[in-house]
Amino acid sequence: MFALLLTGCGSTPSGPARPLPAGPSSDIAIHALGLVGTPYRYGGNTPDSGFDCSGLIGYVYKSRIGVAPPRTVAQLSGFGHPVSTHERRTGDLVIFGSGRPFHAGIYVGDGRFVHAPSTGGTVRLDRLDNRYWASQHTAFRRP
Repeated sequence: MFALLLTGCGSTPSGPARPLPAGPSSDIAIHALGLVGTPYRYGGNTPDSGFDCSGLIGYVYKSRIGVAPPRTVAQLSGFGHPVSTHERRTGDLVIFGSGRPFHAGIYVGDGRFVHAPSTGGTVRLDRLDNRYWASQHTAFRRP
Protein backbone atom coordinates (compact mmCIF):
# COMPACT_ATOMS: atom_id res chain seq x y z
CA MET A 1 0.00 0.00 0.00
CA PHE A 2 2.83 2.40 0.85
CA ALA A 3 4.30 2.02 -2.63
CA LEU A 4 0.94 2.89 -4.16
CA LEU A 5 0.72 6.06 -2.11
CA LEU A 6 4.10 7.19 -3.39
CA THR A 7 2.88 7.08 -6.95
CA GLY A 8 1.19 10.44 -6.48
CA CYS A 9 4.57 12.07 -6.04
CA GLY A 10 6.33 9.92 -8.60
CA SER A 11 3.80 10.67 -11.26
CA THR A 12 4.13 14.39 -10.66
CA PRO A 13 5.17 15.35 -14.23
CA SER A 14 25.02 5.35 3.62
CA GLY A 15 28.33 6.75 4.05
CA PRO A 16 29.89 8.58 6.94
CA ALA A 17 27.94 11.48 8.35
CA ARG A 18 29.22 14.93 7.46
CA PRO A 19 28.79 17.92 9.73
CA LEU A 20 26.26 20.52 8.67
CA PRO A 21 28.28 23.00 6.59
CA ALA A 22 27.74 26.72 6.83
CA GLY A 23 26.25 28.51 3.87
CA PRO A 24 23.56 27.75 1.31
CA SER A 25 23.45 23.97 1.81
CA SER A 26 22.77 24.34 5.54
CA ASP A 27 20.10 26.97 4.78
CA ILE A 28 18.40 24.47 2.47
CA ALA A 29 18.48 21.72 5.10
CA ILE A 30 17.27 23.94 7.93
CA HIS A 31 14.42 25.34 5.83
CA ALA A 32 13.37 21.84 4.72
CA LEU A 33 13.40 20.62 8.33
CA GLY A 34 11.20 23.58 9.30
CA LEU A 35 8.52 22.35 6.88
CA VAL A 36 8.18 18.92 8.51
CA GLY A 37 4.50 18.44 9.35
CA THR A 38 3.17 20.45 6.39
CA PRO A 39 0.34 18.49 4.73
CA TYR A 40 0.94 16.55 1.52
CA ARG A 41 -1.01 17.75 -1.49
CA TYR A 42 -0.58 16.47 -5.01
CA GLY A 43 0.59 19.42 -7.11
CA GLY A 44 1.14 21.53 -3.98
CA ASN A 45 4.09 23.89 -3.85
CA THR A 46 3.61 26.23 -0.87
CA PRO A 47 3.28 25.75 2.89
CA ASP A 48 -0.28 27.10 2.70
CA SER A 49 -1.39 24.74 -0.05
CA GLY A 50 0.71 21.76 1.03
CA PHE A 51 3.46 20.01 -0.91
CA ASP A 52 4.13 17.07 -3.12
CA CYS A 53 7.76 15.95 -3.29
CA SER A 54 8.89 18.10 -6.20
CA GLY A 55 6.85 21.07 -4.97
CA LEU A 56 8.66 20.89 -1.62
CA ILE A 57 12.05 20.85 -3.35
CA GLY A 58 11.13 23.75 -5.63
CA TYR A 59 9.85 25.85 -2.75
CA VAL A 60 12.92 25.27 -0.56
CA TYR A 61 15.49 25.79 -3.33
CA LYS A 62 13.77 28.93 -4.64
CA SER A 63 13.40 30.37 -1.12
CA ARG A 64 16.94 29.65 0.02
CA ILE A 65 19.22 29.88 -3.03
CA GLY A 66 17.05 31.54 -5.64
CA VAL A 67 17.13 28.51 -7.93
CA ALA A 68 13.90 27.17 -9.39
CA PRO A 69 14.43 23.46 -10.09
CA PRO A 70 12.28 21.57 -12.59
CA ARG A 71 8.79 20.66 -11.39
CA THR A 72 8.68 16.90 -11.99
CA VAL A 73 10.70 14.09 -10.44
CA ALA A 74 11.74 12.90 -13.90
CA GLN A 75 13.16 16.36 -14.67
CA LEU A 76 14.78 16.62 -11.22
CA SER A 77 16.74 13.45 -11.98
CA GLY A 78 18.69 15.47 -14.57
CA PHE A 79 18.92 18.71 -12.57
CA GLY A 80 22.33 19.96 -11.46
CA HIS A 81 25.10 17.40 -11.46
CA PRO A 82 25.42 13.90 -10.00
CA VAL A 83 27.10 13.44 -6.64
CA SER A 84 28.46 10.14 -5.33
CA THR A 85 27.02 8.76 -2.12
CA HIS A 86 30.36 9.39 -0.39
CA GLU A 87 30.36 13.05 -1.50
CA ARG A 88 26.76 13.84 -0.61
CA ARG A 89 26.14 16.76 1.71
CA THR A 90 23.26 18.61 3.27
CA GLY A 91 21.07 20.36 0.74
CA ASP A 92 21.64 17.80 -2.03
CA LEU A 93 18.67 16.25 -3.81
CA VAL A 94 18.02 12.57 -3.24
CA ILE A 95 16.24 10.85 -6.13
CA PHE A 96 14.67 7.40 -5.81
CA GLY A 97 14.14 4.89 -8.60
CA SER A 98 16.17 3.52 -11.44
CA GLY A 99 15.15 4.07 -15.03
CA ARG A 100 12.08 6.13 -14.25
CA PRO A 101 12.51 7.95 -10.91
CA PHE A 102 9.44 8.01 -8.71
CA HIS A 103 10.27 10.16 -5.69
CA ALA A 104 12.64 12.88 -4.46
CA GLY A 105 13.64 14.61 -1.25
CA ILE A 106 16.28 16.86 0.28
CA TYR A 107 19.24 15.30 2.06
CA VAL A 108 19.76 16.92 5.49
CA GLY A 109 22.76 14.95 6.75
CA ASP A 110 23.42 11.96 8.98
CA GLY A 111 21.67 9.59 6.54
CA ARG A 112 18.38 11.51 6.74
CA PHE A 113 16.20 13.31 4.21
CA VAL A 114 13.07 15.46 4.21
CA HIS A 115 10.29 14.63 1.75
CA ALA A 116 6.58 14.83 1.06
CA PRO A 117 5.75 11.14 0.67
CA SER A 118 2.07 10.47 0.18
CA THR A 119 -1.53 11.49 0.00
CA GLY A 120 -2.97 11.86 3.48
CA GLY A 121 0.49 12.31 4.98
CA THR A 122 2.73 15.22 5.83
CA VAL A 123 6.24 16.37 5.01
CA ARG A 124 8.51 14.24 7.14
CA LEU A 125 12.05 13.31 8.05
CA ASP A 126 13.12 9.76 7.15
CA ARG A 127 16.30 7.73 7.17
CA LEU A 128 17.92 6.38 4.02
CA ASP A 129 18.61 3.11 5.85
CA ASN A 130 14.89 2.59 6.55
CA ARG A 131 13.99 -0.83 5.10
CA TYR A 132 11.81 0.61 2.33
CA TRP A 133 14.15 3.42 1.24
CA ALA A 134 17.28 1.27 1.52
CA SER A 135 15.75 -1.16 -0.99
CA GLN A 136 15.33 1.61 -3.61
CA HIS A 137 17.92 2.82 -6.10
CA THR A 138 19.15 6.17 -4.77
CA ALA A 139 20.98 8.97 -6.57
CA PHE A 140 22.17 12.34 -5.30
CA ARG A 141 22.30 15.58 -7.27
CA ARG A 142 23.57 19.06 -6.54
CA PRO A 143 22.54 22.26 -8.33
